[in-house]
Amino acid sequence: MRLISAYTLCGFVTVWFVVLLLYARYYTNDTKQEWMLEDSDKQFKEKVRLRFDELDARYLQLNEEIKRVEKLVKVSNVFDVSDRTPSGDVTPLRETAFPPRPRVRPSPSNQDRIIPILMVACNRPAAVSRSLDSLLKYRPSATQFPIIVSQDCAHGPTEDVVKGYGDKVILIKQPDQSHVEMPPDEKPQFQGYYKVSRHYKFALGHVFDALKFSHAIIVEDDLDVSPDFFSYFSVLRGLLDRDPTIWCVSAWNDNGKAEHIDKTKSELLYRSDFFPGLGWMLKSELWKELKPKWPKSYWDDWMREPQQRKGRVCIRPEISRTYTFGDAGVSLGQYWSQHLQYIVLNQNPVDFSKVNISYLQQSEYDVGFVERVHSLPSVALSEVQNSQYDEVQVTYGSMENFELLSKQFGLMSDTKAGVPRMAYKGIVSFMFAGKRVHLTPKLPWGGYKP
Repeated sequence: MRLISAYTLCGFVTVWFVVLLLYARYYTNDTKQEWMLEDSDKQFKEKVRLRFDELDARYLQLNEEIKRVEKLVKVSNVFDVSDRTPSGDVTPLRETAFPPRPRVRPSPSNQDRIIPILMVACNRPAAVSRSLDSLLKYRPSATQFPIIVSQDCAHGPTEDVVKGYGDKVILIKQPDQSHVEMPPDEKPQFQGYYKVSRHYKFALGHVFDALKFSHAIIVEDDLDVSPDFFSYFSVLRGLLDRDPTIWCVSAWNDNGKAEHIDKTKSELLYRSDFFPGLGWMLKSELWKELKPKWPKSYWDDWMREPQQRKGRVCIRPEISRTYTFGDAGVSLGQYWSQHLQYIVLNQNPVDFSKVNISYLQQSEYDVGFVERVHSLPSVALSEVQNSQYDEVQVTYGSMENFELLSKQFGLMSDTKAGVPRMAYKGIVSFMFAGKRVHLTPKLPWGGYKP
């Protein structure tokens, strides 16, 4: 229907242009005799010249209008996802259409800035409602940040909640509700992890393969977001595109408790070898790389393995831009009571478009951060609180030593594929007793040991 309307408009503009040409021809012929009677030859020629200058201007104006309409025709299917045929294992559903279809479509330059928010949901209607309310409260533009809820579990109450938001969100549904085959030695209670991994593959495939978006922000259905959540991702997208050593941008700091962050440094960001999740952005190129080998279970730990990470890093904030209220779910609230419920959600909005983030590029960061940290005064844990320095390093010689120190500092002490949470080149940075502390590996550092 929109294509027909666009071509009709093109035809109308063309007809109108022809009418103007005919008008010019007959009008000038009819008035020529009057002008010749009243004016000299020179005056007549000047009037004709002015008339045709006017028509030339009208022609250029109409030509620009035709070009504009042609562009509209080309981008007319940007949001008409119901007309697209997904490829591979992505199943088209009626709910995938953007309802209602927007009357005013973004220009191609605006289209390049679109970042969909993909919420992965199952059977928690109250959690979904809270998460959507948080996103919608701070979303600056429905066009730039369309919200797509991918629902698994075929849970009616959750589906009803999502549909209750009308055209503010888009619902897609995981069609495969079959039993998931697991290895014989896997415990039955872990089947949820297999279903979650299958759902993520469907949801990511739909956003990147079917809808053809170039980027996406992934959130779970139990997250609140900060007021500057959208500014954060909108600006960091540029860095993700420019620096091939960065493979994701995360809103999360695993060590973001009140006593471990500097609340005056809301704009401070880090490179991290650890994949944090809990609100993260990736590019379609990364999905193309990961899709053929996507795991059957435990997808997030799989992402942290060196075969997937390939030495690349994520960007993470000093103060988290998401907060998880998920004390239930597949993981049964793992770490929530001891750590996650105490993570601080940033409430001091930062306009990241005004922040210089060039220091996060590897060439600058390895000098400005890594080399500087290794040059800081080195103190023992017992000396940190009474140290004369505002910033120090506490060194560790083994992962056993790291685990002991991190527990004493109150940090999350576990590692994934040998990488401590929030570490970059073995360095974990945090606040303690009002001082900036860096848990630092002794040099020479031999790298992570998975």
